[in-house]
Amino acid sequence: MARGMADWQAVREEELGAWRNHFLNLLDRIPLPIAVCTIDGEMHVANPAMAAEWGTTPGRLRGRALRDLFTPRTEGQIERLVAALRAGRTSRYRIEVSWPGKDGAVRTGEFTIDPIRTVSEPVPVLLALLYVHDERPEPPPPPSATVNATQARILALAASGATTATIGKALGLTVDGVNYHLARLARRWRVQGRTALVAKAYALGVLAAGRWPPEPAEGLTSP
Repeated sequence: MARGMADWQAVREEELGAWRNHFLNLLDRIPLPIAVCTIDGEMHVANPAMAAEWGTTPGRLRGRALRDLFTPRTEGQIERLVAALRAGRTSRYRIEVSWPGKDGAVRTGEFTIDPIRTVSEPVPVLLALLYVHDERPEPPPPPSATVNATQARILALAASGATTATIGKALGLTVDGVNYHLARLARRWRVQGRTALVAKAYALGVLAAGRWPPEPAEGLTSP
């Protein structure tokens, strides 16, 4: 029995490691500045886009605190956020910030903070996305106008690292059927490769931010 539990734990840790590596690989390809932090704002992971705001590399931002790099519009925003997280509330939070640009000019933007809870950790980590005010994209179209429910489920499974055959089995589709939907979305969104397709789905709001395993966003009601 003990050996069986140990083997299961080893398999579980291997699966979690594979998911983490897939997530980090995806994170590196998203052009939006993103960091994964503790509830106190200490960065576990920063993607290249976040590091580029400071003219450095992601590794040099590890262990740095967001509040040491970015100045909130009001300090009370941070205190309220930390208090809410410690009380167990997991809503999305927005914080207006400023920071010095590489050219010395002051840059402004907005963080959206999504708490993420995991099975192994009772305290959530934070997924922090930075929207630079002078570079913020237009709001994405409603997800239901972008994909149908089947395509959204395909994208969610693809984001989790599932193979084409696994996706087809889960949704009752053939491999050719899954590839048809993926190719159609890739043409529509003008991207190449599954990683870019998943990144585009997050950027358009088709996949819900701060969820693992990945899930379609709410409101996908098209057949």
